[in-house]
Amino acid sequence: MSIRINLDVMMARRHIAAGELAERIGITPANLSILKNNKAKAVRFSTLAALCRELGCQPGDLLEYRPDEEETP
Repeated sequence: MSIRINLDVMMARRHIAAGELAERIGITPANLSILKNNKAKAVRFSTLAALCRELGCQPGDLLEYRPDEEETP
């Protein structure tokens, strides 16, 4: 997928564990793991906002566009 979620990087910078972050934003650790491992097909804006609030960052700090090989001309 061409959109990557750099959640693991931001969590390491903020020294926060996955379980604690999941509890703070109100999602299950399993769903946070899906986001963290770039397996998510979509992210709710409310979840993105909660992540930004708890991690003290902007959406652009978490989301990154990387073209897939088949997208490259």
